[in-house]
Amino acid sequence: MLIDSHCHLNYPGLVEDEEGVVARARAAGVSAMISISTRASEWGDVIAGAERHPDVFATVGIHPHEADQHTDVDTARLVAAAAHPRVVGIGETGLDYHYDRSDRARQQASFRAHIAAARETGLPLVVHSRDAEEDTIGILEEEMGKGRFPFLLHCFTGSAWLAERALALGGYISLSGILTFRSAAALQAVARDLPADRLMVETDAPFLAPVPFRGRTCEPAHVATTARFLAEVRCEDSAGLMAGTAANTLRLFAKMAI
Repeated sequence: MLIDSHCHLNYPGLVEDEEGVVARARAAGVSAMISISTRASEWGDVIAGAERHPDVFATVGIHPHEADQHTDVDTARLVAAAAHPRVVGIGETGLDYHYDRSDRARQQASFRAHIAAARETGLPLVVHSRDAEEDTIGILEEEMGKGRFPFLLHCFTGSAWLAERALALGGYISLSGILTFRSAAALQAVARDLPADRLMVETDAPFLAPVPFRGRTCEPAHVATTARFLAEVRCEDSAGLMAGTAANTLRLFAKMAI
């Protein structure tokens, strides 16, 4: 069993050949895919895709880049959308200070609204964090004090400090094709030490294709390449790592129930 815990099947590069993308993933041994939304206008599309395929699931959320454009998306709206049986998570949400495409205070307010929705629904929060480690952890720690909620740091490229603080809060960490890049030695060092029961893999397709596919459109099928590379980094059996990361994904995204 192998699960792509984060992809965007509704994005250009994948949506034009949805049937082929899903079929190639299955042929690569991928047993499930979680299609992540980044804007409210995408919610219907990602849910419809999940309805078309029994091994595709959806999330509802607003990416930090989109926070300024979604001041109307509050906790109540997220909770209502998450009631759909194919919606298994809240997000992606979080903080991105690298591009600052939305006001930082607005990003933080949106992040907190998503956290409240995760707390209320019990669904896992999918967290994006780029160049915002201290504020990401600060908000997660503060909000955890108001009541626990499950969460995942997706497409992890952060420091060992960020990983340790997230794990201490009960969080999970997902690694993408970035792990395979020549420039990723620091990330590989962090990946070696992550606890096996908190580890996941993803593609973030259509972005971040792993070596040797770098420069091409990434697909969920490529999660197998990342998983095999991660097994080498951790000196583990690849089949065992794939099964373990899949089990972790199903534990966190319990609504999948596959």
